[in-house]
Amino acid sequence: MPGPLDFGVQSYCFREFKDNATVAQKVKQIGLDKIEVCGVHADFSKPEAFGDVVKTYKDAGISVISIGVQTFTGADNEEAWFQCAQAAGAKHISAHFQIGSYQTAIKKTSALCRKYGIKVGIHCHGGYMFGGSPDVLEHLIGLGEGEIGLCIDTAWCIQIGPWQGQPVKWAEKFAGKIFGVHYKDFTFDRNAQWHDVVVGTGNLDLPAFVKALQNGGFDGMSVIEYEADPKDPVPALTKCVQQMRTVTI
Repeated sequence: MPGPLDFGVQSYCFREFKDNATVAQKVKQIGLDKIEVCGVHADFSKPEAFGDVVKTYKDAGISVISIGVQTFTGADNEEAWFQCAQAAGAKHISAHFQIGSYQTAIKKTSALCRKYGIKVGIHCHGGYMFGGSPDVLEHLIGLGEGEIGLCIDTAWCIQIGPWQGQPVKWAEKFAGKIFGVHYKDFTFDRNAQWHDVVVGTGNLDLPAFVKALQNGGFDGMSVIEYEADPKDPVPALTKCVQQMRTVTI
C-alpha cells in the first residue's frame, strides 16, 4: 500500500474511553489496525508499564506506530518517551516545542533520536501555538539535524488562513522532511471558530494532498483524527476511514 494511505488512528479520538482494551475494540470496529497512542491512554514516564499497553493492542491485532503529541522542553525524563516508542516498535513521536526552551530541547531531542533510531515530527497546531506557521517550522526543522521533521495536521494547517495554511503546498514545500501526518478536516464559522468534520468533506482537498505526499516520497507515520463526538466517535471515524479509502494514487 502506498505510504500516504497506510494509516491508523489517533487514540485521542477515543479520549472518553480510558481502557485500552475498549479502545482497541473500537479501532477494529472502524476498520483499522494501527494507532498513535496519546497521553490520555498511557503514562509515557513509565516505559515498563507501557509494555502492557502495547501488549493490549498487539493482542487485538493492532500496532502502535507512534506516541504523542509530547511537548519537549529538554528535560532529562523525556528519554523515557523514546523508550516507550522503542518498546512498541514505533519509529515516530509526534511533538511540540516551546518558544522558551526549543534551542536546548531540539539539541537534546535530536541526540535521543539518533540513540533510539526514532524520528520526531513537529505537530503543527494552528495559529495560536508555537510551531504553527511554516516559517517557524522551517527554522525548527533546520535545527533538528535531519532527526526532527514535520507532522502535518491538515486541519490545523488550514486554520492559520488561506495565504499560509495550504496542506498541499506544505506537502510540496517540506517533501523529504515530513515524518508524520494527522488527517483531519475543519469547517469554519464567520468568526473563525472551527468544527471537526469527516476528513475530505470540509476544506481539505484530500486527493490532492495525498497525491502531493506520494509525489514527495512520504513513507512516514499517518493517522486519521476526528475530535468531535467524543462519547460516540465510531460512526464519524468509520466514515473517515471510508473516505480515505476512496482516494487513489
